[in-house]
Amino acid sequence: MTSAKNFVMLMSVAGTVAITPLIRIPSAIPAEVQVAPVAQPTTSVANPQLIYTFIEHSGTIKSLAFTPDSRTLISGGSDNEGVIRLWDTTTGKRVGIIRRAHKTAIESIVISPDGQTLASCSDDNTINLWNLKNNKFTRSFVAHTSNVLSLAVTPNGKVLVSGALDGIRMWDLLQQRPLATLTRFNNLINTLAISPDGQTLASGDNIGVIKLWDLSTGKLIRTIPAAHSNTVTKIAFTPDGKTLVSASRDRTIKLWNLSTGESVRTLTGHNNWINDIAINPNGQTLASAARDGIKLWNLTTGELITTLYGHSDWVSTVAFSPDGTKLASGGFDTRVNVWLLGL
Repeated sequence: MTSAKNFVMLMSVAGTVAITPLIRIPSAIPAEVQVAPVAQPTTSVANPQLIYTFIEHSGTIKSLAFTPDSRTLISGGSDNEGVIRLWDTTTGKRVGIIRRAHKTAIESIVISPDGQTLASCSDDNTINLWNLKNNKFTRSFVAHTSNVLSLAVTPNGKVLVSGALDGIRMWDLLQQRPLATLTRFNNLINTLAISPDGQTLASGDNIGVIKLWDLSTGKLIRTIPAAHSNTVTKIAFTPDGKTLVSASRDRTIKLWNLSTGESVRTLTGHNNWINDIAINPNGQTLASAARDGIKLWNLTTGELITTLYGHSDWVSTVAFSPDGTKLASGGFDTRVNVWLLGL
């Protein structure tokens, strides 16, 4: 567990930071894209329109993230590609590329709330930080001894948390230095999420266990020992912070009441592993990615809204834009799709 000294350091980075406008990245050579013209602006959640397909990656797309202004989508490659690409979602053009971001697959990427820093993690055991003003490398964290599979950042942008096969670590993102070790070798941490108030960390592991941690003290709040019967592939908090949503290789999505730790709903319908989920900022719509496409769900009722079939292979990752108007998806087919939603 983390030492008291380390958590004094953690508490010292609590608070708020000013959010500054994202600095646009200079335009580069446009990527080859397929553009589906937007026939009408009156799309609906039940009928999203595919507006762009980016086809530059050579391997599975493992991670996607939008910048806070929703104008730039960042994608991370897998299968030892180790390349990060940046796309303008208003023009469909590539606006940046980091060619040797990692030695092996990029497992997760997150962007700081001020839009200035990109963090990426990899099977090469490292976490790299990038300055999004110029796409330049700024720092590498190398304390993990095994694959780093998930990243999460606090809403104030001060603390980065990483989950790996060897446990959970915390980092001071502003000072760019190690902060604390939350747990070591506690199963295999596959996914992390931080609550909207920045107080609670949720972790999911390879045997179906979900744990909730107090980020201010490092103490374990609650364990849900048999949340799923297989690997927890993704967890996410609803925007109101009252519900945790988890997806698993057991083909189910579950909603959990954070106050009681009880399951309140199970969503079924996928025919194989669920690789990823994302919650729209409106708190009403959930997207899930699996072998049989992308499913959109009504979080309030649990109703399946629609299924999207824009990939020719497993869908590996999904992400909503912060303004809630777009959904991005990446697949084993090496493609990144951008969908326009009507909300």
